[in-house]
Amino acid sequence: MAGVTVGERTKLSLILMRRGLRRASGRVSNLPLMPWRLIPRKSDRLLLAPQDLRTADGTRASEIYSGRFAFAGKVVICDGRSPFEFNPPSDEWAAELYGFGWLRHLRAADSAITRANARALVDEWISLQGSWHPLAWRADVLSRRVISWISQAPLILQDVDTAFYRRFMRSLTRQVRFLRHNAAEARDGAPHLQVTIALTYATLCMASQERHIAAVSKRLGDELDQQVLPDGGHISRNPGVIIELLLDLLPLKQAFASRNLPPPPQLLNAIDRMMPMLRFFRHDDGSFALFNGMGPTAPDLIATILAYDDVRGEPISNASHSGYQRLKQDNLLVLMDTGTAPPMGVSQEAHAGCLAFEFCAGGHRIVVNCGVPAINKESWRQVARATPAHSTVTFNNASSCVFREEGAFRELIGVPIVDGPSRVGVARSEHGDSQVLRASHDGYGRFGVIHQRAVMLTAGGNKLEGEDVFMPTHGEMLPLGALDEFAVRFHLHPAIKASRRSDGYGAMLVLPNKDVWSFDSHEDRVELEESVYLGGSEGPRRTVQLVIHGRARQVPRVHWTFTHTPRQPAPKKGGEGAGRKKPQDEPELPL
Repeated sequence: MAGVTVGERTKLSLILMRRGLRRASGRVSNLPLMPWRLIPRKSDRLLLAPQDLRTADGTRASEIYSGRFAFAGKVVICDGRSPFEFNPPSDEWAAELYGFGWLRHLRAADSAITRANARALVDEWISLQGSWHPLAWRADVLSRRVISWISQAPLILQDVDTAFYRRFMRSLTRQVRFLRHNAAEARDGAPHLQVTIALTYATLCMASQERHIAAVSKRLGDELDQQVLPDGGHISRNPGVIIELLLDLLPLKQAFASRNLPPPPQLLNAIDRMMPMLRFFRHDDGSFALFNGMGPTAPDLIATILAYDDVRGEPISNASHSGYQRLKQDNLLVLMDTGTAPPMGVSQEAHAGCLAFEFCAGGHRIVVNCGVPAINKESWRQVARATPAHSTVTFNNASSCVFREEGAFRELIGVPIVDGPSRVGVARSEHGDSQVLRASHDGYGRFGVIHQRAVMLTAGGNKLEGEDVFMPTHGEMLPLGALDEFAVRFHLHPAIKASRRSDGYGAMLVLPNKDVWSFDSHEDRVELEESVYLGGSEGPRRTVQLVIHGRARQVPRVHWTFTHTPRQPAPKKGGEGAGRKKPQDEPELPL
């Protein structure tokens, strides 16, 4: 583990040991002669079915009925066989199939055929994988299936005979029992919280579970206290986790009310804190900023969640606990990542994007990060997590974080971040009507460099000015002989049309509404290079990035500006003004 400190090595060893023990415990508990598996399984009744807030598409019901299962970018055509008999084309595909979230599409079609289809597929799963399957019984997949079966019970159980009802309830009871005994096997972070949420669903919605209500409510409250930060962000720093949690927690809150039970105070407080963070991460076009594992935004899901927001207040500007900053001036918006890496145990999706920002003008995103795709995530995951996939500075073509990718770690705990920025300084100020944000991080301390970034939004909604500075960690100069190559990257949204200026010191950007913005790199040449945008619902799209290359010893300070160019009336025939005026000297940022 070269390059990893003793402390980080110890943390890795502890995480690996804990995951190994969890896995061994899970395997032992699955042995057919374990005593808990011999306990008679009482066939409980379902008392209620919470609403599933996730969007349903009734047109997909016909695909499922015809045996076409399309998940995670892969398609399996069954030709009369059960989908549970096939070797899955990918783990992502299998997790979606075995999680049964697609039952909501059958329910949306609302016909006798789709109800019969749902019952048949549930019955096939019970027959083929109801005893055991390594992926179908994995804690995160199992917890999603428990929630799906309970939420879609009206679809599955309408007009069924007693035999099927008992078979269904025996299987559900067995799955909940197994999940309760193997909850610790789930990964830390959101998967572990999802298990607790699933157990809370089961406790509230199934009869004869009253004895578990106090324990599971306390456990849910403790998990929410640990994972939902004071400003409403999630401990993983992934904005998308907030969406997924609210989709499950809002119906859970209603389930407590339906049972005339007081919900844990932490549940109500977590929802109240997370709601404003939805607005914090939203651009003016409704899309979420692409930080730390966030992929394509589902506008319908966001709209559904926000319908439950009674306050509808303005988002905060300083989410210091989550490590993000928001600048809003007229019709301009800047969101910046100003946080350290999350705890190692929940960093499997975290990105090396410290001081990366996204910029939106008049509802059009201009500067973005690459994000992650909705499908085929494994193919892009590590590329998307690296610093070059973000609109920030890359030093010596390295990421500001160190990822640990050994086989044993990848199998048990994924690819966590084991080192990265440990000190991120942030300061906000106002100069007249302008807003200034200054931040710095030491993620490139191994190269003897501190990266400082300052951005300023000017009044009037026509300019974003920025500066990147490379300061030595010790002394007044960078270490002699040390590598000092940098690249300041600005990934552009694919809707932006960019052309490099002939002088090489800037670019012209045309927005979808035909507004024109100019990018000026002032004393440094800018290159127009290829990029990829992964955060769209249609899959990866080609785009471009503006890149300023240099050496920190020669260029310790890089100044850049995005300026809106007002539309000019066509010059009168024979009149003056057809040529481009020489720009005035740009003012320096108030550092």
